[in-house]
Amino acid sequence: MNTTSNPAKGKPPHGQADGDPKPRLWLWSQAALDSISWAVALLLAVLLRYELDVRLINPGGIVLLIAVAVATQLIAGWSLSLYRGRYTFGSISEARVLVATTLIVAVVTAIFLFLTVQEIHIARSVSAIAFPFAALIMAAVRYAKRLYVEGKPTFGEEAQKTLIYGAGFLGNSLVTRMVQDPESPYVPVGLIDDDAAKKHLRLSSVGVLGRGDELPEIIKRTRSTVVVLAIAHLDAKRIREISDKVAGLGVKVLVLPPLQEMLTTNTNRDFQGGLTDFREIDVQDLIGRRPVDIEVEQIAGYIKGKRVLVTGAGGSIGSELCRQLNGFDPAELIMLDRDESGLQHTQLSIVGHGLLNDNSTVLADIRDATAMAEIFAERRPEVVFHAAALKHAPLLQMYPREAWQTNVLGTLNVLTAARDADVETFVNISTDKAASPTTVLGHSKRAAEKLTAWMAAQTSKRYVSVRFGNVIGSRGSMLPLFTDQINKGGPVTVTHKDVTRFFMTIPEACQLVIQAGAIGAGGDVLILDMGDPVRIMDVAERMIAMSGRDIKIEITGLRPSEKLHEQLTGDDEVKDPDQHPKISHTHARPLAPAELDLGLWLQRCREEAGDEIPSIDESDGDIAAGA
Repeated sequence: MNTTSNPAKGKPPHGQADGDPKPRLWLWSQAALDSISWAVALLLAVLLRYELDVRLINPGGIVLLIAVAVATQLIAGWSLSLYRGRYTFGSISEARVLVATTLIVAVVTAIFLFLTVQEIHIARSVSAIAFPFAALIMAAVRYAKRLYVEGKPTFGEEAQKTLIYGAGFLGNSLVTRMVQDPESPYVPVGLIDDDAAKKHLRLSSVGVLGRGDELPEIIKRTRSTVVVLAIAHLDAKRIREISDKVAGLGVKVLVLPPLQEMLTTNTNRDFQGGLTDFREIDVQDLIGRRPVDIEVEQIAGYIKGKRVLVTGAGGSIGSELCRQLNGFDPAELIMLDRDESGLQHTQLSIVGHGLLNDNSTVLADIRDATAMAEIFAERRPEVVFHAAALKHAPLLQMYPREAWQTNVLGTLNVLTAARDADVETFVNISTDKAASPTTVLGHSKRAAEKLTAWMAAQTSKRYVSVRFGNVIGSRGSMLPLFTDQINKGGPVTVTHKDVTRFFMTIPEACQLVIQAGAIGAGGDVLILDMGDPVRIMDVAERMIAMSGRDIKIEITGLRPSEKLHEQLTGDDEVKDPDQHPKISHTHARPLAPAELDLGLWLQRCREEAGDEIPSIDESDGDIAAGA
């Protein structure tokens, strides 16, 4: 959310026309000044060529030469968009075009003198002498204007004193933007940079005031109320350090969105406008996930032009998968879920409407084997992403048969339908809780991994499972729960003061899931790199601190079968050498459907959880036999 974004972010920088008569007036006045620059340069060149002897100068000839130079300057400048607002005023890009334009004028005047030297009696060398003078005068005029603009910036009364952390490209761009925008809500009062070589650097008249470890003192000295982090790829550890340094100083720390987001969000805005889309630090920044380098060619090879089906398309992971898969140009994207509202939301996010009136959405339950068989037989998908599942561990501990029917038998239904439809690639979305499982959720997803490995052996196709931990912001996950508890005044509940979990963002998880489908071999369990585990108590404390409220944390105790620390690889599993920097491999023991036994499965779950898991009774016979 860009609640702190600049209200003037859509305004172009100085020197660019946007319909406002003032920039247009400046462009025409600049053309006039450039014309005068040529007149002055030619007069100086003639005086120097004739050693200040004005008696040797032909007034009519010099007037005619100036007219040719001015006309050429205006024509060349307009043709190269120098006077059409294409270039940011005073920028390197404008300087290059200015030199090119001046050189064109010098060449044209030289040719003119060569052809008319006998008529106008002006030496041919005058154009060569005038060229550097004209270029320097025009550059000096622009530099003087830039110094004036940047030396006396005007800001609104409510503009906040701001420190820019980072004096590199982003920092320079931000300072320039703030200084040139009279409606900017931020007043740059200084730069912070840890590079000692930049100690005396000044950008747009704003100087580097010190290093990061001096930040609290600089904030007090400048009375700043905002710190903007203008460093590309700033990791979570550094963000936490900076956030901790300014804690209690009444300072708001803002970050820029990733470069890709600045370039793709609202593409009808200029890049400079995107540089003011600040937002406050959120938990995702503190947990920290770096952008994933997607191998587009590899992915496009198995997605482009194929019929792709996603189960659980209305959920957090399924919907993001659909959005990303749609960008790889599949022949058909089939979104399947039993949640009609979820399907509508996903369709809305992809095509801009939620009419649910075409065959891109399919309302069905994976627990219905007949429905799965009919849908797959009719639609003939070639690639399947199986994201439909029950995932709330505490609830499934109380209702293990629901986990069995959805996560185990439901997965088997989809696998069977995929086999019968000759699906080429099948990606089963799993969880880190399937590694050495201790909960009903973990055991059910582990069984799904084994069924997928068995089906891979039966079909000799690319049927793989992808295992990862908690995703930030998914429905029912920890962070939205903490946010709700904080909004309600607390307490925030944490199971144990030392409990840790793995986290990644939904987009990153889906990017890696899609890429895993390209590199996995049949029967593989692909494990996404989740980074370092995060201590939940730290997350809760930071979220409370960011809220500015006095809220207590309540330790509720670990639930039966809940691990203090999750693991991505089981005790009995061996990781294969990594083929991808973010994805590792292991294997699941194949489990044939004939080996499925609800009673034995419940017994294994009960061994971990004790009396928490209900016993099997006669009513469960149909469920077990249905396997």
